[in-house]
Amino acid sequence: MSLRILGGVATSLIAGVALSAQQPSSALDALTRPRPGRIAHYSSRDTTGGNADFRTIAPGETLTLLDHRGAGVIRRFWVTIAPRNDRRLQRQLIVRCWWDDETTPSVEVPIGDFFGVGFGEWRQYMSAPLNMTSGGYDSYWPMPFHRHARLTVENRSSIPVGSFYYNVDVETLDALPDSTLYFHAQFRRVSTIAGEPVTILDAAGRGQYAGTVLSMQPRHGRSLWFLEGDERVFVDGESTPSIIGTGTEDYFSSGWYFDTGPYSSLYHGLTIKDTLTGRISAYRWHIPDPIPFTRHLRFEIEHGGTNDAPGADYSSVAFWYQTHPHAPFPALPPDLLPDTTSRVVRLPAVIEAESLISTSHATAGTLQVQDMASWETDSIGWSGGTQLWWTLASPGARLTIPLHAGVPGRYQLTGWFTRAADYGNLRLTLDGRPLTPEFHGYAPNVSPSGPISFGVVALRAGEHVLAIEIIGKDPRAHGYSDGYLVGIDAFRLRKL
Repeated sequence: MSLRILGGVATSLIAGVALSAQQPSSALDALTRPRPGRIAHYSSRDTTGGNADFRTIAPGETLTLLDHRGAGVIRRFWVTIAPRNDRRLQRQLIVRCWWDDETTPSVEVPIGDFFGVGFGEWRQYMSAPLNMTSGGYDSYWPMPFHRHARLTVENRSSIPVGSFYYNVDVETLDALPDSTLYFHAQFRRVSTIAGEPVTILDAAGRGQYAGTVLSMQPRHGRSLWFLEGDERVFVDGESTPSIIGTGTEDYFSSGWYFDTGPYSSLYHGLTIKDTLTGRISAYRWHIPDPIPFTRHLRFEIEHGGTNDAPGADYSSVAFWYQTHPHAPFPALPPDLLPDTTSRVVRLPAVIEAESLISTSHATAGTLQVQDMASWETDSIGWSGGTQLWWTLASPGARLTIPLHAGVPGRYQLTGWFTRAADYGNLRLTLDGRPLTPEFHGYAPNVSPSGPISFGVVALRAGEHVLAIEIIGKDPRAHGYSDGYLVGIDAFRLRKL
């Protein structure tokens, strides 16, 4: 049982009541005390004694994993699935749990999201209550019941599950305190609407909020602007939320749009940051800091700074404990599959400048590959989603880039660059011959330049040296590196 220690007295996460005035001080210490119950084990084992320790689930079929009479607590729930890592199954296998003969389930969530990862993906990570590790899916959420527990998995996909392995361990007990709270998990999926926050949970009863899995993807492009949204939690009928956050990644105990990428820890983590699709999937467990409510809890989160990221795909799982009866769950959406469309613009027949970083040389400053997702919109983007970024240089500095001509002849040379308020002016030469026009890098906002023709050049077969020199800046240019940054997206050599 998950425990909170308050003033030396252990209290139960699932019951919210004192268990004993003298409880062990850690989970390991609890192993030194006798437990009153036994373990009832439910699994997919081959009852003939063979090695076919799995079940199959045909499309439209529901498999019952557990149907237990009596009081107890589910302590462990483990599965593994074949076909492996199939997003159609991980988003369309639905986990449901019923406690004490209720008519509607207290848990109704796609299996991948239930185990902590969105978009039908399998990603290795570890946390206190949920894990995906080396092919397995694990839950250690305590799930108590007084009289009866039923756990099922429905296959809503069009493909069969060839192998579904499971193990469920129930700690059987004579009785549980009347105040024990029931485990709940609810899935929602919406397309964001301008001016309206996203609802993650609207619960009625007495209980405490225990965790969130949130998976987000913009409508177009790869901008992470939606992460500007703050969580807003209304407790027991508040007209103004008592909890207001400072940003979505801040709620998940991270920062700067999850700038260092995926990680996992006990109570929070980032399982997906996909720069090709703009996807973010993260989790936060309120185990040390549950949010209690006595009558009602509404958990919302904004999208964008002022709910101004419309059309984004938001899928959530809320985990909480509460009394029965619970409020009706929203119906599962008919379309559960994620959008797998790549959001990256790719110009045809170009040389991506970022691909040349290892063979390019700057006389001053630093070269790096920069992801441009934060500046993409519905109408503008960068080829390949990234650029070659030259920083910390100043007028007179030169960057040399190799360009290859396969055969001798006349070529049209075109370049794609970036403009911004702190970008400089450039002069280009090819094998020492000046090219026109000069490139002026200033613009009030970060934006791609579009194609810039540098004319027709006669080239022999083989390597050629394109040199880019910083020659100054627009009088309005300012900021980082005193207005001399350089962003290069791509080049094209088209034989005439």
